[in-house]
Amino acid sequence: MSDAIKHECGIALVRLLKPLSYYQEKYGTPYYGVNKMYLLMEKQHNRGQDGAGIATIKFDVKPGHRYISRYRAMGSSAVADIFEYIQKKFAAVNKAYPVESKDTKWLKQHVSFTGEVLLGHLRYGTHGKNSIESCHPFLRQNNWMTRNLVVAGNFNMTNVDELLQQLYELGQHPKEQADTVTVLEKIGHFLDDENQELFDKFKEEGYSNIEISALIAKNLDVAKILTRSAKTWDGGYTIAGIFGHGDAFVMRDPAGIRPAFYYQDDEVLVVASERPVIQTAFNIPLEAVKEIKPGHALIAKKDGAITEEMFRQPVEQKSCSFERIYFSRGSDADIYKERKELGHLLCPQVLKAVDNDIKNTVFSFIPNTAEVSYYGMMEGINTYVRNYQKDVLLNRADKISDAELEEMINITPRFEKLNVKDAKLRTFITQDADRTDMVQHVYDTTYGIVQNDVDTIVAIDDSIVRGTTLKQSILTILDRLHPKKIVIVSSAPQIRYPDCYGIDMSRMGEFVAFEAAINLLKSGGMAHIVDEVYQKCLASLTMPKDQVGNYVKAIYEPFTDEEISAEIARIIRPHHLEAELEVVYQTLDNLHKACPNHLGDWYFSGNYPTPGGNKVVNRAFMNWVEGKNVRAYFSS
Repeated sequence: MSDAIKHECGIALVRLLKPLSYYQEKYGTPYYGVNKMYLLMEKQHNRGQDGAGIATIKFDVKPGHRYISRYRAMGSSAVADIFEYIQKKFAAVNKAYPVESKDTKWLKQHVSFTGEVLLGHLRYGTHGKNSIESCHPFLRQNNWMTRNLVVAGNFNMTNVDELLQQLYELGQHPKEQADTVTVLEKIGHFLDDENQELFDKFKEEGYSNIEISALIAKNLDVAKILTRSAKTWDGGYTIAGIFGHGDAFVMRDPAGIRPAFYYQDDEVLVVASERPVIQTAFNIPLEAVKEIKPGHALIAKKDGAITEEMFRQPVEQKSCSFERIYFSRGSDADIYKERKELGHLLCPQVLKAVDNDIKNTVFSFIPNTAEVSYYGMMEGINTYVRNYQKDVLLNRADKISDAELEEMINITPRFEKLNVKDAKLRTFITQDADRTDMVQHVYDTTYGIVQNDVDTIVAIDDSIVRGTTLKQSILTILDRLHPKKIVIVSSAPQIRYPDCYGIDMSRMGEFVAFEAAINLLKSGGMAHIVDEVYQKCLASLTMPKDQVGNYVKAIYEPFTDEEISAEIARIIRPHHLEAELEVVYQTLDNLHKACPNHLGDWYFSGNYPTPGGNKVVNRAFMNWVEGKNVRAYFSS
């Protein structure tokens, strides 16, 4: 993606199903769980570069001994920093206590991060503030083991204000307005409730307080707690948690917006945000990894019982298509095929843009994430050429000359790597004009391939959000090759609406498609539509959220996709560009063909999967009209 955006976080949970001594004996290390957690987090580094954290819980620790360990770090090297910290602890123990450190019971008693349940998190912050306090996992601590709660997640709630009000009404006083706080306190409140109900029950039956603690741990109804907690949540989420005594869970939103995959055998239960990281870490085939069902929670009781239980009624599944286009690692077998198909399906539009002139077209891509869709486009163009050759040679009425035959056989599409992304330039330059000049050099190009004023360059990107990098860097660099025309191709449709479920796309003014539509309204004498939409959005503030529609769709309705694309080309065109410029976008129909199981497309279509989404898009539009450069929702 030429316009980098922050997006969904990543989670990893490891639940060891055997005693630590088992892993010491079989794998030669008592740190099996920590080593696997490192792999899971490092392989999901693409999902979070603002910070990371890990927490572990030990089973059956005697009173007075620590059983919860947590460590968090900030920055792009957070994962490495965390595990370096942990490994230094282990190394120091091994050196100081060479005999005792081989005893797993001794390790559990004396060394942190040697627990049976491990929870990791990678953070991409969407709230604008990065601090160690913002890094997951979060702790809600209590002297009662079964009231302790550790939570980490990949989520955004659209109705944080409503959830905060519910906490106020319960008598709580949250310390900040963030969805992480509301989620932690909601689950914590009903965890407390469940503890109290069980305590009262067992007390009435005559058990002692010590006996009751063990009975509560055994009888906590995790699904009940989650059902009560998530009753009013509106958002996209995969949330993992551990109770202090060892019960663990991972819950997924009813529309399946956020991803969650798991694998289980007799040694381990593992959950992660992406499937291939589990395959790699545990060397297992694709079919061994399952997906947590929407509206369900995968629950691992302390006694080892594992179930998948419904906590909210699932709705129509709207898994995020941006996961497939851009966010998730392309090493997933299905994602790789889908990205190739996205490129393949663009071929008719691309051929139209170049007037089917294969001879004088150079096909390329904008590194690095568009490479797979580029392969799909290559396959599509090669198929077109073969069919064209076959059609001409088989259906020609007159005899073809040797020269014509030679030319026909030698039609070969030109696929080249024209764009080269250099390392990011340092930002010590403060003068705007100088900074703009430096930004032009974020990308470089390969010279000597394009024929001056003859060739057309086709460059595929996976999506275009703002178009800023195209305007400030890529187009300028490509124009230095003196092509006749430049065609920028997006494997994703036009991004028209904000996301409120995890991606950092929350302001209407950030979308070049929105800017294009507004320009067309003004130039076409339809500026009154802006005020009409604003009034509808304003009136919706007092409406029940399930009656609110996405009124911003009216901004785009007067225009075809092609008209908006043409205006986008005008907006992103640098004033000094000499080549002709065209922008081609993927269609929604083709997106759904390529990604049939991931139909979440609200940022393209405006069809939000939860009522809160419509409230957010309307609020985002109002913020734009009112000149407020703020998000339309609270987030973590």
